[in-house]
Parts: sequence; C-alpha cells; structure tokens
Amino acid sequence: MQTSKWHAHAMRKGAALAGCAALVVGLTAAGAQAHPGHRDPARQTLPANDGWAAHGTGTTGGAAADAARVYTVTTWAGFKAALAVPGTAPRIIKVKGTVDAVADGCDAFAVPGYDFDAYLAAYDPATWGHDTDLSAEPDDSPEGLRRASAARQDQAVKANVPANTTIIGIGRNAGFKGASLQIKGVDNVIVRNLAFESPVDCFPQWDPTDGATGNWNSEYDSAVVYGSTHVWLDHNTFTDGEHPDSAAPTYFGMLYQQHDGQLDIVRGADHVTASWNVFSDHDKTILIGNSDSESTAAGDRGHLRATFHHNLFENLVERAPRVRFGQVDVYDNHFVANDDYAYSFGVGKESALVAEYNAFTLPDGVSAAKVLKKWSEAPVTAAHNRVNGRAVDLIAVHNAEIPAETLRPGAGWTPTLRTEVDPARAVPGLVGRGAGAGRLR
Repeated sequence: MQTSKWHAHAMRKGAALAGCAALVVGLTAAGAQAHPGHRDPARQTLPANDGWAAHGTGTTGGAAADAARVYTVTTWAGFKAALAVPGTAPRIIKVKGTVDAVADGCDAFAVPGYDFDAYLAAYDPATWGHDTDLSAEPDDSPEGLRRASAARQDQAVKANVPANTTIIGIGRNAGFKGASLQIKGVDNVIVRNLAFESPVDCFPQWDPTDGATGNWNSEYDSAVVYGSTHVWLDHNTFTDGEHPDSAAPTYFGMLYQQHDGQLDIVRGADHVTASWNVFSDHDKTILIGNSDSESTAAGDRGHLRATFHHNLFENLVERAPRVRFGQVDVYDNHFVANDDYAYSFGVGKESALVAEYNAFTLPDGVSAAKVLKKWSEAPVTAAHNRVNGRAVDLIAVHNAEIPAETLRPGAGWTPTLRTEVDPARAVPGLVGRGAGAGRLR
C-alpha cells in the first residue's frame, strides 16, 4: 500500500488514539466565575447587537450548562464523545492543548490495495484524456479505492456539533489539527479561542473535465455552518499551519490541492457573527452560499446573513468572503495581502455585501481594484475603507480599472446590528493586538 510522497510529510504520524478517552467533567458550576473579577469565558454569550448572530433570540451557546454537562477534553476521541452525549440541553466543551484528529497520519485511512502511483498511472491525461470524469469507475479501480479511502477519512475527521453548545479553548495554546467541525442543522453554537490547522485531504480526486486541463479537488473545511442559525465564531485562528499549498507538488501539471476552505456558511445557514478571528495563509478561505443553482437558491434566499468584524485576513488568495444571496456585513477588518493575492470580496449571485471601515495593506504592484471581484450582477456598498493608509473608493477604482466587470453601488440595506465601529485608520493596530486564538479577554 502506497500513498503519495506529499501524504508522507503532510501528516505526521502520532500515537494511536487509545480507545475513547475519558471525559473530565468540569467543576465550574453554572454562573460561577473563573477567578475573582473575571467571568468564566466559557459562560459568556454574544453581546447584544453584535452582528447577525445577535438577531432575534441572540446566541448563548452552552452558557447555561449544568456542571454535569461541562467537559474538558484533550483528545479527538474525548472531544467526539463529549459531542455525542445525548440531549440538546446546554453543554460546554473546554479544549485543552492541541487535539489532533489525524494522529496516525493518512496511511491509517487507506484501504487495502490503494496505491497513489497506480492512481496517477491510470488517470494520466496522456492516456485517459480530458473528456470523461471518474464517476463511473468501479469500486476495485484506483478511483474506487480512492473513494473508499476518502470515506474513511471523512468519517474520522468530521465532528457534528449539537445545538446549544459552546466549544472553547483553555489558555493560549488550544486548538484542533486536521479536524472539520460540522455545525449542521442546529441552532445556538459558540466557538471561541481555538487554533485550527486546516484539514489535509489525504485523497483528493482528479477531475479531468474540470476546466480545460483538469484539476485536483479536495474536501474538508475547518468549520462548516450548514443550515444552522445563531452561530458565533470569536477569537479563533485559522491557518494551513505546517502544510501550506506552497509545499505541495504538482501532478498532471496542476497543484495537488489538499485543502478546501477555512470557513463555509452554506445551505440556508443564517445569523452568523465572526469576530476577532485570524484567517491566514490559505487559498479559498470563506464561502457564503455554495452554488448559483436554482435548487440551492430556493433555500438560500432570505438567509445567509452574516457579520465579519475585527478579523485579520492575512496572506490569502481569495474568498474573504465570496458571497451569494446573503446580506453580509464586513466592517473593521484588516486585510494584508501578498503577491499571490487574487481578491478579497467576491460579489456573487443576488448578494448584498456591505464592506465598510476596513483597512487593506497591499504590496507594491497590487492595485486596490483587485479588492472586489464581480462574479454576478449584484449591488455592493463599499465606503470608508482605506488602502495602505489612504481613503479609497473601492468601487470607483474597480470600475475604472476593470470596466468589463462594472459594479453597481448600493447594496440596498443598512446594517444595524453593530457594536462600536472603529475608524479604518485604527483597525490595523486594534486587530493586530486583539485578533486570534490566545487573545481572549
């Protein structure tokens, strides 16, 4: 059995998870304080008016959990066990240290007979071509064995988060490696103070028909908000960590892409606030609304309302965020680009994006016209933003330099769910000092 050479260094082997680690029940009673003068962060709730997640009932997560439903976990098995405790009464899960969802590495998921070199030989475009995808390949083919291996990883690395849950890192060095949080079809979830190292897809699929030359397609986002409501993500760090795309090889002339997104908000999800997070060193970062299709649109129209404020978006290529359908408010964020930068805001089908009071730090030779990217005809509001310390009308610059993709100003709505709005010139300093895991006060 042989996996790719990239697999070997993309996932370091660790000690096997020994059974289902016991859960340590937290001793903090409901309403207790972590220490005098400071409320326990695990019992904090989203402040009033703090973005779309404050709409209606607001977002309280597991703040009201009884002591018996407070868990401290140090392993992936223990974390999944805490999530699996029956019932939707409030629960708090405290994460201590780095929890590795793929401690045994990629080889642990490969089914007998899977061989990456055989896969490359079978689907080399020189012999397979670009006219036929791999969907009809039988189970005993290299693609069939890849599918089976991928299914094993899928089962292992995804964790379904129940309603009325707070997941919070303890201290400055808590987080997940290789995990995918699935916030799916539930209400009232808080995720805070966690460092996420993006999952590495051990078994990307080659699609010969994707574009003119084919492409590698991967799975697994660090966090997915799928059909859920009232979700608050705060003071987290999302990064590719030890496995950046720059270290990946190319096969069939295309990057062997083993990452998907860092955060997706899709399939009718609604009322989401992402505040004081760091999103760094990634390609396709945040997707809001995953399809233009009418079947998907039926569930997305009137939903996908999200707020992003005081986040750091650093060394990203695109999708910060890319928006379809939703009323999305992006204010007081700092965007720091490098030479690989493609765009920040993707203006997609029926989107209503408001981007205000943001700061952009762009390298020499990268124009502010690239900040906005038009994918579909939709209005956008972009005001009071600054680029490299200067006030810039992002729409005017875009339309002047890219007239073939002229944007229409005026998103058609005015955000009201905001707390204090800082001037754009103050944003780099504020966000630099306060955003990310380990900086929760």
